[in-house]
Amino acid sequence: MGEGRQIGIPYARGRHCPIRSLEAWLKLLPDSPGPIFRPVIKSGKVGDKRLSTEAVSKIVKGAVASIGLDPAKYSGHSLRAGLATSAAMHGVSALAIRRQTSHASDSMLARYVHTGELFVNNAASLLF
Repeated sequence: MGEGRQIGIPYARGRHCPIRSLEAWLKLLPDSPGPIFRPVIKSGKVGDKRLSTEAVSKIVKGAVASIGLDPAKYSGHSLRAGLATSAAMHGVSALAIRRQTSHASDSMLARYVHTGELFVNNAASLLF
C-alpha cells in the first residue's frame, strides 16, 4: 500500500543496534525519496525500488547458513517470529507485542511465539 506506519524501535547495547545500523544505512541512500530498504547490486550501487520479500528471505537464509543452521527452516518471517518469541520469553504482554508486530489477534500471535515460551511460567520449573 505504501502507507507505512510508525513503530518505536529502541537503541540497543552492543554492536547490533538497529537504530545505529539504520542511521548508517540511511547515509548510503541517495537524497531522492523512496523506500528505506532497497537492493544493492554487485557493484555496490543502491537500487531505487523496495527490497523484495524474496530478497529478504535470501538474506535471512544466507545469514542462517553462515552460522551453520539449516536455511530451509528459516525465512523473512523468522525475523518477526524471533521478535515475538523473544519478547514473550521476557514477559512482554501479548498486547505490547502485537502493537510492535501488527498481528491482528492473540491467536495469530500465538502461532509466531514458538517453543521459547515453553519455559516462561512453566509449572514444572516453579516446583524446584
